[in-house]
Amino acid sequence: MQELIEYIARSLVDHPEDVRVTETSGAHAVIYELRVRPADKGWVIGRQGRVANAMRTLLRVASTRKRRRAILEIV
Repeated sequence: MQELIEYIARSLVDHPEDVRVTETSGAHAVIYELRVRPADKGWVIGRQGRVANAMRTLLRVASTRKRRRAILEIV
């Protein structure tokens, strides 16, 4: 799932080499932190958060197959 987030984010930003995704496992969920350049943050979030919500929806669907809860945080 980490690769899915990286793939989507790298296709959106101007500087794909600066995209970083870290994974933190918790008791009931996995938290993914997406880090990009400050100038590229707007591309990842989108207007009114539409791109970020779409990424979270795709992550939720992918994590359901593994029976784990996944949370995406854009830092």
